[in-house]
Amino acid sequence: MLNFFRAQQRNLRNDVLSGLTVALALVPEAVAFAFVAGVSPIIGLYSAFFIGLVASIVGGRPGMISGATGAMAVVVVSLVAIHGIEYLFPAVMLCGIIQVLVGTARLGKLIRMVPHPVMLGFVNGLAIVIGMAQIGSFKFADSTGTVAFLNGPALWIMLALVALTMAIIWMLPKFTRAVPASLVAILVVSGIAAAGNAWLDPNIAPDGNPNVVLTVGDMLMNNARAEAASEVVGPAEGFDDANPEAQAEAVTAAIAAIAEDTVGLKAGLPKPFFLEYALPPLTWETLRIIAPFAFILAAVGLIESLMTMTLIDEITDTRGRGNRECIGQGTANITCGLFGGMGGCAMIGQSLINVNSGGRGRLSGVTAAVCLLAFMLFLSQWIEMIPIAALVGVMFMVVIGTFEWASLRMFGKMPARDMLIMVVVAGYTAIMHDLATAVIIGVILSALAFAWQHAKHIGVDVKFDEHGAKHYQLHGPLFFASAQTFKQLFDPKNDPDDVVIDFYYTRVYDQSGLEAINALGEKYAALGKRLHLTHLSPECRTLLRNAENFVLTNLSDDPQYHVATDRLA
Repeated sequence: MLNFFRAQQRNLRNDVLSGLTVALALVPEAVAFAFVAGVSPIIGLYSAFFIGLVASIVGGRPGMISGATGAMAVVVVSLVAIHGIEYLFPAVMLCGIIQVLVGTARLGKLIRMVPHPVMLGFVNGLAIVIGMAQIGSFKFADSTGTVAFLNGPALWIMLALVALTMAIIWMLPKFTRAVPASLVAILVVSGIAAAGNAWLDPNIAPDGNPNVVLTVGDMLMNNARAEAASEVVGPAEGFDDANPEAQAEAVTAAIAAIAEDTVGLKAGLPKPFFLEYALPPLTWETLRIIAPFAFILAAVGLIESLMTMTLIDEITDTRGRGNRECIGQGTANITCGLFGGMGGCAMIGQSLINVNSGGRGRLSGVTAAVCLLAFMLFLSQWIEMIPIAALVGVMFMVVIGTFEWASLRMFGKMPARDMLIMVVVAGYTAIMHDLATAVIIGVILSALAFAWQHAKHIGVDVKFDEHGAKHYQLHGPLFFASAQTFKQLFDPKNDPDDVVIDFYYTRVYDQSGLEAINALGEKYAALGKRLHLTHLSPECRTLLRNAENFVLTNLSDDPQYHVATDRLA
């Protein structure tokens, strides 16, 4: 299904229009992630602007969209809750510094170590996560702050508008590609929703909502109501089930106190955080508090960004620059933290919307960021009128385009270990919503499977020469997983006084292999027998702990390889 995104070509018009489409889709997610992090929606929107703008200009993957993400939000929520929001911004800046250092050290190439089954599990799990995230859009908070699913006419109207959005995105490219289908769908469905809210019977609207068709503005108010109710019901207020009337009155009062201008999208130009918030003390204790969060944020942000870069590379048949992307993400987070943002990284869903809409260049990301800021400054009331159904329909089409349907046909045709890895990565991603950890688990499982498979490949051919010496001709790799099997290939007690081990068809890959050779030499030496080693690399001979236990034969055709060194170009 990744071919679904390949038809568009890069041009300025596509970049600008796709950037506008992405900006519309960024609004609800930035707001939602801000609530996850326990900060103001405006902070989430500022974060999406700075991360998106700087990463698009400095980063290594044109066409990729960055912004405030859920993966970063779930990390900072405990920092904000425990230590206060003033510690958030220095932590984000330190995260950016770490990411810049990673890029400067050229460690971005490590993303090449992600195996294909992990990539398949990642994109499939991601598609499931994006789809599951849309379920929350079918909920609303009534006038008492109670969250429930839509029902009755409001539900059916929303489902119809979601289906219409998907139909427009699917059908319009068959007739014209002059404008992004996602943008057309959002505009058409927004017009229908505005007419519907004006003419439909308001009595069928969800309780406490002025509109039958829920909009972005309704979502903001619903989130504010639910947040106010949860704060009152929480144990800090001292309420319990024994006093429901007092609790209900407190909830009603808290919701009534919500000012509509505090939950909208309108905001002024961003300022450095130290002009808006108190600075934390500049001490080692502050560094001790923020450093663990900063390292986790840096790791999560880079893994998700580099995985997104790899996916966009595959979709567009181009190649991004991983090290530059690390530097770009770091620079973006430093800027974001300086201006009071919650940090962020690449956004896979929005990147796929951008690619699907024809965005291929850096201008698409810049346009998305600038349009998002313009929405906050001048067009917030119009953006709040966009129906949630239109955005849900766009994301559902992203789900269809993201899921690698061909992987379902691979079951039974690919190795069982690869299928297991793919399912584990997809399952962990879908259940835990933690993309970075899912990739790490997949890489570890792949490495273990590789080690286990190659550990069984070591073997030996035995023969005796005319002098009665026993020759062991080894085959296969000698490393930590095969070291124990290597030791079991020999019979020191029953072997003759002279034993020859030929490493011509064997390579020693790590210190565990060297230690296995050392241990074998000690056994033969203890029995008064001579162990001859041939075709062993010069480095291996140098690293043998006690050369007196061996007779090292130096042949002209000895291999020229190294142990435990980085030979990557």
